[in-house]
Amino acid sequence: MKSDDLKFSGQLNISIELPYRVYLPNDYVDNHASGFPLLLFLHGAGERGSDLTALAKTGLPKELEQGKQLPFVTVCPQCPVKEAWDEHKLLALLDKIIADYNIDLSRLYVTGLSMGGRGTWQLANLAGNRFAAILPICPPFFWVNPDNFKTLPVWCFHGVMDSVVPITDSVKMVRLLRAAGCEVNFTTYANADHDSWSETYSNPAIYDWLLSHQRPQVDEP
Repeated sequence: MKSDDLKFSGQLNISIELPYRVYLPNDYVDNHASGFPLLLFLHGAGERGSDLTALAKTGLPKELEQGKQLPFVTVCPQCPVKEAWDEHKLLALLDKIIADYNIDLSRLYVTGLSMGGRGTWQLANLAGNRFAAILPICPPFFWVNPDNFKTLPVWCFHGVMDSVVPITDSVKMVRLLRAAGCEVNFTTYANADHDSWSETYSNPAIYDWLLSHQRPQVDEP
């Protein structure tokens, strides 16, 4: 058989079902010159399912449903029951939102709580060059390549008294990244159990911190 005969072609189409809710800033317009920052929020295990109204029970969606105004296009997907966040599906969602809305590609951010905090680590480990900053809250430990975080600012939060995901999980992550020279802020709540997100998402300083970071060079999808 000649080498010229060894020619192959094919196509793989994968269907992704990932429901999500989008919250737009009050001043959102499609023709804004520079685009709007995007904040991707990943919920915890308790909000999995097929009912988007469940997202409003806690975390950032709860704040938004109660009237909080943010300058981000805020995207809140819902993970199916008995599943965990899949970073490849999340990256596909990110690309869809960028295609559908007027987004500033230099100001993409991701945050999440508990299982969503781990999803934040996962997504940043896969595509850290896409984001300007990340904010994981009480996340389970997840092995990452620190090189993927060298230019990605991180602010991690965890309750000292966490009985669901021990604070040592975040301590190990912070030590791993700092040892590699990564920029990592770490805030602990002395009296907080697993819910370290309510105080975090109600703090205006975290949104100012996110917006203070912008990628100097935009990596196209």
